[in-house]
Amino acid sequence: MANSTNNFDRRANHLLRSIRLCGGCVPLHRLQFQFSDSVIQTLLDRELVQVQNTGRGFLLEIAEDFSS
Repeated sequence: MANSTNNFDRRANHLLRSIRLCGGCVPLHRLQFQFSDSVIQTLLDRELVQVQNTGRGFLLEIAEDFSS
C-alpha cells in the first residue's frame, strides 16, 4: 500500500513540475491524457493548483499562495 502512495505522490510532484516548466499554467484538456483525474483533483484539494475559466477553456495553474 505504501508503494502505491509513493507512486501517487510522485505523479503529483511530476504534474507540479510540468506546470512550472510550462510557465505556471497549462490547458486542462492537455493534462487529462497524461495524468489521472485523481492526481489533478488531489492537487486542487491541497490548494496547490487552481482552475481558471478563460472563456475558451480551462487552465490549470499554480496557486498564487503556493508559488510565493
